[in-house]
Amino acid sequence: MKLGVNVDHVATLRQARGTIYPDPVVAAVISEYAGCDSIVMHLREDRRHIQDRDIALVKEAIKIPFNLEMSINKEIVDIALNLVPKQVTLVPEKRRELTTEGGLDLIKGYKRIEKAVKKLTDKGIAVSLFVDPAKKQIENAKKMGVDIIEINTGRYSDAESNQSMKKELKKIREAVKFAKSRGLFVAAGHGLDYENIKEIVKIKEIEELNIGHSIISRSVFIGMISAVEEMVSLINK
Repeated sequence: MKLGVNVDHVATLRQARGTIYPDPVVAAVISEYAGCDSIVMHLREDRRHIQDRDIALVKEAIKIPFNLEMSINKEIVDIALNLVPKQVTLVPEKRRELTTEGGLDLIKGYKRIEKAVKKLTDKGIAVSLFVDPAKKQIENAKKMGVDIIEINTGRYSDAESNQSMKKELKKIREAVKFAKSRGLFVAAGHGLDYENIKEIVKIKEIEELNIGHSIISRSVFIGMISAVEEMVSLINK
């Protein structure tokens, strides 16, 4: 199981004071050194954290794959087409949300998302779709011709009781198995931390976890290298 480290919230600290530090590109290089398998950055339409400069620099600075999270906004798609990262992960985006609130709606938004997927894949960019653990969403992802999906673990991560956590975990397990049966590479992420990850890593069909906020938060106290190494160790166990 691979680990993608999302360094967005290093940029959140930087933007809070309008300084040039801390630099998410440096955090990406450190994360690579600490043993992660890919770097994730979300270039939001409002540029609340990651900036255009960051994605250009990180693509050149790291040797591991760069995964650009993005909406299907035309400006953002054009930026990705010019940058040509190893992979993009398409996610829904609302201006006022604190963080991504759910998976893409591949039913209502099928045509618009499919159009963006085609543009990106024609450029040789691997496309992943961030979806809720629902069979219909996964089936539509397959119909669009993508090879990768990322299952949204947000509801599992936010569960306030053991019962609701088990319920959400069951949905994830079933969705992952279904996705694998359809020949998809399955990643997962959103809200995962050093505690709730322990049940997720037992799902062997998941091939990659993308984690950001909890790692960056941990690094404030123990440093970036130790925070990444600890998460890598939990996944390997």
